[in-house]
Amino acid sequence: MTIDHQTKELTEVVICFSGDSGDGMQMTGTLFTDTSALMGNSTLTFPDYPSEIRAPQGTIAGVSGFQVHIGSEKINTPGDAYDTLVAMNPAALKVGAKRLKRDATIIVDIDSFGDKNVEKAGFATADPFTELGIQDYNIIPAPISSMTREALKDTGLDNKSILKSKNMFALGVCFFLYEQPLEITENYLRKKFARKPAVAEANILALHAGYNYAHNTHSFANRYHIAPSQPQPGLYRNISGNTATAWGLIAAAEKAGLPLFCGSYPITPATVILEELAKRKDLGVKTVQAEDEIAGICTAIGASFAGNFAVTTTSGPGLSLKSEAMGLAVIAELPLVIVDVQRGGPSTGLPTKTEQSDLYQALWGRNGECPMPVLAASTPSDCFQYAFAAGKIAMEHMTPVILLTDGFIANGAQPWKIPSMADYPAIQPPIVDQAPEGGFMPYQRDEARRARYWAFPGKAGLEHRIGGLEKDFLKGTASHDPINHQRMVDVRAEKVARVADFIPEQTVDGPESGDLLVVGWGGTYGHLLTAVRQMQGEGRSIGLCHFNYINPLPKGVREIFSRYRKIVVCELNRGQFADYLRTNLQEFDYAQYNKVQGLPFTVAELRECFDKLLSEVKS
Repeated sequence: MTIDHQTKELTEVVICFSGDSGDGMQMTGTLFTDTSALMGNSTLTFPDYPSEIRAPQGTIAGVSGFQVHIGSEKINTPGDAYDTLVAMNPAALKVGAKRLKRDATIIVDIDSFGDKNVEKAGFATADPFTELGIQDYNIIPAPISSMTREALKDTGLDNKSILKSKNMFALGVCFFLYEQPLEITENYLRKKFARKPAVAEANILALHAGYNYAHNTHSFANRYHIAPSQPQPGLYRNISGNTATAWGLIAAAEKAGLPLFCGSYPITPATVILEELAKRKDLGVKTVQAEDEIAGICTAIGASFAGNFAVTTTSGPGLSLKSEAMGLAVIAELPLVIVDVQRGGPSTGLPTKTEQSDLYQALWGRNGECPMPVLAASTPSDCFQYAFAAGKIAMEHMTPVILLTDGFIANGAQPWKIPSMADYPAIQPPIVDQAPEGGFMPYQRDEARRARYWAFPGKAGLEHRIGGLEKDFLKGTASHDPINHQRMVDVRAEKVARVADFIPEQTVDGPESGDLLVVGWGGTYGHLLTAVRQMQGEGRSIGLCHFNYINPLPKGVREIFSRYRKIVVCELNRGQFADYLRTNLQEFDYAQYNKVQGLPFTVAELRECFDKLLSEVKS
């Protein structure tokens, strides 16, 4: 029997794939996203992993989700609520039900909804749908596990291997529902399992079985189509924030004409940067997986002294461990980029969840007067741009630089227009190759940047001392003179302050003056921008001032702030950037909107906050 499915046009849709860690939901979401991106849709993703490595199966703690927002226009957030939830067990349903739209479609593997799994998920009754109050939603109780077994019964695979393919059955259902082709995933599977063709074909069989099930069942009255977006012409690829960071660092090394060295210790959610760099020996990248965080940064400092563009990658707990060595890089005045992919803390905290709580640590988390430039990336794709910028500042200003990203943008992915390196500026470190007349003074400085010169070891006439003791203002020998120490402290601070002369002036999205100025930094950009632009479209007097350069602050900030009647600082912490602004721009009052839940903002909650503040301004 042929079932006619009506196709409805949508401008956007939010889908969440959710299940146990072993259910392959991250892979399922990634394949759906890649297909959508290749079909021309704008996409943005939010992978959400369990915090425990081996969380108990079937429990709330073990739920792994992958949220993707696809649209025919530019997408800036992964979405507030789900149009479709794929739940592979009761625990995934319980977690996902909190974020369902009222008319959402819920696809569940009904085979996993036995009494034991329902109890594991913490339900008080045997009917989780009624208990959650979603019994009137469009629920598709698909027998995903048993139908996967039936589809693969003749493959010769054992039951455990067969059930590993049930995520492909679920993916096939969603490909049918949203009119996406199967060929892209088929090609991926054959390439991924080239050495195990039986596994590849089993997954493809499951994919087709899911597609055919959706086609032949009465459960889906409609199919949905999201028209392609109209991006600028160019070559695009889907990229995560961590991958973009790695590539931006490689690009900076290329533009500086220096080899790239990364000394790091694996830590969630930053490990992928080290892994990505380790793949690029063909580009001259050298990587060392050190035994701990301290060794990682110290190897990088040594590599910098030897003439490499050196980087180290970490997250909040690792940044704490690196703090003494960062002081060494500051006093030695060697270029170094420290990438901190922020996660929930303190201590081990929420290692797979996002937060912006390392700003205090980045700005001040070292002993002594120890200033460093601090940058923050805003989106998965612009991690490339700010990794490049961090490298440029580090090498041209002879200073360590901290680049802040966070778990949301590091793991998230979006289409990225691959740039031409011809469009990026040259990086010109102050390298000295031979001693000037009168001899080499290692702490003689460039007048514009106040950066000292970079002499690599092994060159006659350029021998110099380096270490953690205070340096003579010119010679670099150890000095305990009080006046010299004052001069060195002042000049190191001046050097960082002068970075403001070499970065873009601050801008505002929206009117040059108005009732409410929303201020944010880093990975909150997409949610803030979406909320602000929605309200601008309604005629509200609101603008967005978003920061990527934190220390020093860009020029023009005071002028922008002075033109708005009220300022609200929004961040995923308890107000660290707001406090920093109060220190530097004391003449303004700052309202705050803060969230520390391991989750990004939602557009809805931001709009509610801005509505309230605008009402206060009017009254």
